[in-house]
Amino acid sequence: MSRRKTERLLSLVVCLLSTRRYLTAEQIRQAVAGYPEQPEAFKRMFERDKEELRELGIPLETGSLSPTDGEDIGYRVERQAYELPELRLEPDEAAVLGLAARVWRSAELAGAAAGALLKLRAAGIDTDEPGADTDVRRGIEPRVATTEPAFGPLWQAVRDRRSVTFAYRAAGRSEPQARELEPWGVVNRHGRWYVAGRDRGRDAVRVFRLSRIEGDVRFSGPPGSITVPPDADVREVVRTWDSAPAQEHTAVLRIRPGAGYGLRRYATAAPGRPDAPGVPDDADSSPTDPWDTLTVPYSDTGRFADHVASFGADVVVADPPDLRDAVIRRLKGVLA
Repeated sequence: MSRRKTERLLSLVVCLLSTRRYLTAEQIRQAVAGYPEQPEAFKRMFERDKEELRELGIPLETGSLSPTDGEDIGYRVERQAYELPELRLEPDEAAVLGLAARVWRSAELAGAAAGALLKLRAAGIDTDEPGADTDVRRGIEPRVATTEPAFGPLWQAVRDRRSVTFAYRAAGRSEPQARELEPWGVVNRHGRWYVAGRDRGRDAVRVFRLSRIEGDVRFSGPPGSITVPPDADVREVVRTWDSAPAQEHTAVLRIRPGAGYGLRRYATAAPGRPDAPGVPDDADSSPTDPWDTLTVPYSDTGRFADHVASFGADVVVADPPDLRDAVIRRLKGVLA
């Protein structure tokens, strides 16, 4: 956020807090510095600012200027709704809250985190941990990345207590399956994001990795339509599921000579000439340039597909089909 915009928003909040009655948009334009004179330009900027304040958690009220005339609309921020009751936080507790907000600064929860910090500071609580600025300059400030498209809608579904539907490609399957879930929570474990809850189709608790969700996550129920069991421990559910013994698979790979050393070190079969589909037409064209056929064990299809795809055209998956399809999807995504 630019300095000019920050000053304008702060001035707008102060203006709306300083009045007991509703102010019209024109009165706000005259009282708050930074708004353009042109009516249309002011209208667009004011609409954006109103949305920005609401996203920060500031209770912007809209009401009629006259009890008998509901056409004239005004705005204000009620001080009682804006101010927090007295809070008593120990210095270490305030520091943890500030650290948590900084962790989410670049993720979907950035707006909620910024709003929480704004309210804490309005209550006179310093959320900066001693020495934090020094840590930031040294480049060790923590961050949580949420690159999966499914994170946003799933987090909203957990927050609003509503069910969702999505297509999920489980490990070992070549085609995604439709799932309907009552989500209880979204958890990060070992750098991966998971959602846990009750699978309505199977009437059982299930865990889904967000990176395996394909397409859009859609809401299938109204807010407040699901109930999370009081004894539900989402972290423990995900930990138990993730700690279960992984099923071992074997991949048959065709690798160009002089390439794929990150795969060759785990190979369990001696090199040979390719004789199965999936090898480029020119792979057999010269006896001096053969491809090697190797079998490599793996347990996680998604992670192994990422690794194989990183070698580009130097590695071709001959078997199994679900791994081959997963690698092709990743390569097509890079091209797109």
